[in-house]
Amino acid sequence: MSGRGAKKVAVVGGDGIGPEVVESALAVLRAAGAEFEPVFVEIGLVRWKRTGLAMSEEDLAALKACDCILFGAITTPPDPNYKSVLLRIRKELDLYANIRPFQSQKLDFIIVRENTEGLYSGQEEMDAEQAHTVRVITRRGSERIAENACDLAASRRKLTVVHKANVLKSDRLFLKTCQEVAARRAVPCEEMLVDAAAYNMVTNPGRFDVLVTTNLFGDILSDEAAGVIGSLGLCASANIGTDHALFEPIHGSAPDIAGKGIANPVGAIRSAAMMMRWLGEPEMAGRIEAAVQKALSCGAKTPDLGGSSNTADVTRVISNCLMRKQ
Repeated sequence: MSGRGAKKVAVVGGDGIGPEVVESALAVLRAAGAEFEPVFVEIGLVRWKRTGLAMSEEDLAALKACDCILFGAITTPPDPNYKSVLLRIRKELDLYANIRPFQSQKLDFIIVRENTEGLYSGQEEMDAEQAHTVRVITRRGSERIAENACDLAASRRKLTVVHKANVLKSDRLFLKTCQEVAARRAVPCEEMLVDAAAYNMVTNPGRFDVLVTTNLFGDILSDEAAGVIGSLGLCASANIGTDHALFEPIHGSAPDIAGKGIANPVGAIRSAAMMMRWLGEPEMAGRIEAAVQKALSCGAKTPDLGGSSNTADVTRVISNCLMRKQ
């Protein structure tokens, strides 16, 4: 991060509902009194269709030059000529830790997902008869995600390492490494097979505190957790590296509701709060999170939560809650 002057935040709306929820997040940040310089960068499917390029080298350089990134959502089509923009950003900026907090009346846990290896390594081949994807697990990758998870678990109850080591040899390395790091850090640690974790997340979610797992498992379990608390639209995430960070809601681009004004902005707004905490503004982050909770408690809910409010309604209620407290 830059050490002087206003922080620079790259703002990427992306595709589908991405631009809508990012605009809501920016409105709430303005209401909270956040001070930063937005740098708008257009990347994604819409740009690819128009120019043949989803993200240029100049775009990537612009992202790297900013203190962090506020990200909406990207559509990745099933086209062999289209390379995942988000996967490339994670690789190029080495955003190795995907932090996804989940909270409701019956659960409060964080999924820490390794973000650059596993089955999302990008090493793939396909012909008419076969397709191959290389699952990459390294000691270095496992150690640093375990360290990140232990940082979080140190002030909480325990760490759960989620794996499939009974079948996948690569997960034996991941499990062993995570256990070694937890022992060195004196963090209480248990291990659980991913299928058992999926079951317990529905039947007994309160047993979890901080979960650390590989890329694909973390991706799937996060969506399951979102279902348990009520909607993907509620959930935020941070992609953290040594020098860079990207903040995004965990939902996709949802092209079926794009432009209808009914997208749930809460995940993007909570992601913006996580961003402000990372930028050194924990008090502001707390105010935003409290305003979100108050708005939901007052019934400001989009259709995915069974409500009748639209995106603008929810954004306005949250913003008003913030401005009344200033």
